[in-house]
Parts: sequence; structure tokens; C-alpha cells
Amino acid sequence: MPDPARLRDSTQIVLPCDALDGVREQLEAEFTVTVHSRDGDNCQIIASPVEITEVAKFLTRHGIPVE
Repeated sequence: MPDPARLRDSTQIVLPCDALDGVREQLEAEFTVTVHSRDGDNCQIIASPVEITEVAKFLTRHGIPVE
């Protein structure tokens, strides 16, 4: 049986919300994602594993580090 934490890591990216300043609109236009504010400071980007991989590449190209 798959590890739930591992599945969650492959379907979400959590970043400070201000890291998305200037790219959030483009991110939501180019990818099928949901961006949810978790606690006011952090945003959770949720998508399929394939889409999250592409989102991570997009963010990296825009200078936003993704762990």
C-alpha cells in the first residue's frame, strides 16, 4: 500500500504566498491547479502528480525554489 505522505508530496507544493507574487495568474492560466491559502502566510498548490512536476519546473524557471 502506498505511503500517504509520499502521495501527498507528489500532488502538492507548499510555498510562502508572497513567493507567487507576479506569477500566480500565469500559473493558474497555464496549469490545472488549485491554489489555496493554508494559514495566511503559506499557499498550497494542488494538482495531479504530472501537473505538479510541470508546475515545479515552471516555478524554478521563475526563480522560485521548490523543495
